Amino acid sequence: MKGFWVSFAYLVSAIFLVLLAHISTAQLTASESRILFQVQKILEYPQVLQGWNNWTNFCYLPYSPSLQIVCSNGHVTELTIIGNQTSPSIHILSERFSIDSFFTVLTKLSNLKVLSLVSLGLWGPLPDKINRFSSLQVLNLSSNSIHGEISPSISSMKSLRSLLLDGNLFKGTVPDLKRLTSLEELDLGNNKLGPEFPSLGNNLVSLVLRNNSLRSKLPSKFNQFDKLQKIDISSNEVSGNIPSALFSLPSIQYVNLADNKLSGSLSVNIRCGSSLTFADISNNLLVGRLPSCIGSNLKSSNRTVLYSGNCLSIRGSKDQHPTSYCKKEEALATKPLEGSQKKSGMKLGLILGIIGGSVVISMLLALIILLILRKTKAERADNYLDRSVTDKSPGHAFPRPNTDTRRVPQTTRLAAIGLPPYRIFTADEIEEATNNFDPSNLMREGSEGQQYKGWIRDGSVVLINCVKLTHKNVTQNHIEVLSNLRHRHLVSVIGHCLVASQDHHQTTSTLVLVCEQFSNGSLRDHLTDWRKKEVLKWPQRMAITIGIARGIQFLHTGLVPGIYGNNIKIEKILLDDSLSAKVSGYNIPLLFNEIDSADNTAEKEDIYQFGVILLEVITGKSITSVNEVEELKDELERSLSEAASVLRGVTDPSIRGSYAYESMRTTVQITISCLNKVPSTRPSIEDVLWNLQYSIQVQENWTSSGNLGLGTRF
Repeated sequence: MKGFWVSFAYLVSAIFLVLLAHISTAQLTASESRILFQVQKILEYPQVLQGWNNWTNFCYLPYSPSLQIVCSNGHVTELTIIGNQTSPSIHILSERFSIDSFFTVLTKLSNLKVLSLVSLGLWGPLPDKINRFSSLQVLNLSSNSIHGEISPSISSMKSLRSLLLDGNLFKGTVPDLKRLTSLEELDLGNNKLGPEFPSLGNNLVSLVLRNNSLRSKLPSKFNQFDKLQKIDISSNEVSGNIPSALFSLPSIQYVNLADNKLSGSLSVNIRCGSSLTFADISNNLLVGRLPSCIGSNLKSSNRTVLYSGNCLSIRGSKDQHPTSYCKKEEALATKPLEGSQKKSGMKLGLILGIIGGSVVISMLLALIILLILRKTKAERADNYLDRSVTDKSPGHAFPRPNTDTRRVPQTTRLAAIGLPPYRIFTADEIEEATNNFDPSNLMREGSEGQQYKGWIRDGSVVLINCVKLTHKNVTQNHIEVLSNLRHRHLVSVIGHCLVASQDHHQTTSTLVLVCEQFSNGSLRDHLTDWRKKEVLKWPQRMAITIGIARGIQFLHTGLVPGIYGNNIKIEKILLDDSLSAKVSGYNIPLLFNEIDSADNTAEKEDIYQFGVILLEVITGKSITSVNEVEELKDELERSLSEAASVLRGVTDPSIRGSYAYESMRTTVQITISCLNKVPSTRPSIEDVLWNLQYSIQVQENWTSSGNLGLGTRF
C-alpha cells in the first residue's frame, strides 16, 4: 500500500510539472504583452481590441473571427486583427496615426510568422522596415489605405509564402519578387500599380492583379508556372497576345483576363489543362476562332467560359463586335516606342525643333498682326452666340452630350471590383449552405420559386433562389449573362448551380442562383423610420440616388443586350452598412420575362419608376398610387416657377437646412422629366445620372466652400 502512495505522489508531481511547463510556454513575455498594448493604443482602441487589461492572457483569448493571437514559447507567432473599414478613401484613424511608428513597434514581435491587419484604416507609405519580420510567412495588409510605392525591401523577405496587399492605394512599379522563391500566393488587386507587369517567381499558386494600371504585355514564359492554379489580371489595360501556355498549365483552374486590351487570335490547337474550370476573356480585342477546349460548343458542364465583347468568329453570337472595331481599338492601344528609340526620337525632335524654330518665329511675327485684328471680331461673335443660347435655354434639366450608349465605359465595367469571383456551386454546397433546405431558412416562396437564406463556406451570408426552368434550355449565353450581373450597386449574382431531375418522364432543371445578402433594410425602411430618416440628410440621399442610377445604367448599358423592365421600386432598393444603394429584384433573363433589348417602352418604364423613387426621396412621403405621383409632381412643378420658399415647403422637413437650393432644383427638374406621361420624352439613364452628378457637385462645392453663389441653403 505504501508503494502505491509513493507511485501516486510521483505521478501527481509529474503532471504538475507538465502543466507548469505548458503554462509557461503559453504565457507571453512581459515585453511582448507591452507591445500588444502599444498596438492597441496606436490603432486608437478599435472595437475588436476592446476589453484588454493587465490580467488579459493574450494566448487564451475567447474565439473571435476578427482577432486571433497564437503563442509559442512565450512569443507571439500569429497576429490577426480585422477591422471594419469599408473604403480605402475613408480614414478611420486620425491624423495622429503614424504607420512608421506602428511598424517600429510591431517589428519587435520578432517571432511572427503570420501577420494579418485587415480593414483597420492603416494609412501612409509602407515603411522599409517591413523586412525586419525575418521569419514572416504570411503578410496580409488588405483593405486599408496604404499608399505610395510598395517598399523594395519586401523583396528580401525570403520566408514569405503569402503576400496580400489588395484594396489599398499603392501605385508605381511592383518591386522585383523573383527572389521570393517560397511565395505561393500574391494578391495586389484593387490598387493603382503599373504600368509594367511585375517580375515574379515561378512557384506561385495564386496570382491576383485585377483592377490596377498595368499597360504592358503578358510575359511569354508562363509555361514555367507549373504550380499556378489561379490568375486574375482583369480590369487593367494589358495588351498584346494571350500566351497559349496559360490555358495549358498542368495545375491551372481559374483564368480571368477580362476587361483588358488583349488582341490577336488564340491558337485553335490549344489543349486546356484538365483542371481548368473557369476562363473569362470577355471585353478584349480578340479575333478569330476560339480553341475547342474553350469554344462556344463546349459540352463539359464543369467548365465555364466567358468571351463576350470581343470580335470573335462565333456563329449566331450577338455579343461580338465586328472585326474592324477590334483592329481600330488595337491601333489606338498601341504603346509608344520606349528605351533607345524613345531617346533617339527625342533627339531628332530637338534637332528638328531648332532648325524649324527660326522659320516658325518669322511666320509667327507675320501672323500676330492678323490675329490681333481678328480677335475683337471673334469675341463679339462668341458673345452674341452665348447670349442667344442663354436666352433660348428652357428651364428644365441640363442635357448631357450625346454619346453612344451601347459602348460600355471602362468605369462601368470596373464597378464589380471587390466582389468575389463568380463560381459554379455544386449541389452539395447548396445543401450545406441551406442546411438541407431547412424550412427555418426559407424566406419566401411564390410562383417563381423559393428563396432561402444560406451561409457559404467562406462565412458569407447569401440569398439562394431556386427556380424551376420548365420548357427552357440554359445556354452558354444565359450563363454569361448571369455571371456578368455583378455591380457594386446591384444585389449581385455570385454563382449558380444547375440541377437536372426526372419528373413524370420529363426532364426538368432547377437553376439555383447564389446572390449577395444585405441586412440593413431598404430605402423605404429608412425613409419611414424617423430615427433612420434623420441620418439621411440631403447629401446622403443624393449619394443613394446616384448609386441607384448607376445600378440601372449598368442594367441598361453595361450588358449586351441591355436588361429592361426591372420593376424598380423603393422597397427593392437595399442599403448596406455604409448606406450604399443596392438594386434588388431586377429582371434576370431566363428567370423572368426576357425583354427585347429594342423595346424602348420597357426602358422608359424603368426611368418612370426611378422618378417615383426620386419623388419619395425629395418629399419623404410614401407613394402608393399613380394619383399621388401626379399630385406631388404637380406641386414640385409649380414650386419651380415660384419663390424658393415654396419648394422648401414641398421637401421633406427632415432635410430642410441641409441642401443648396440649386442642387435641389436640379434634382426636382430631372425628377419631373422622368415622370413625363409620354414615355418617349423621358430622359435616358445617362441623362438622369449626369444631372444627379451635377446636383451633388453643386452641393459639395457649396458645402466645402460656403460660396453662396452656387446655391442658397434652405
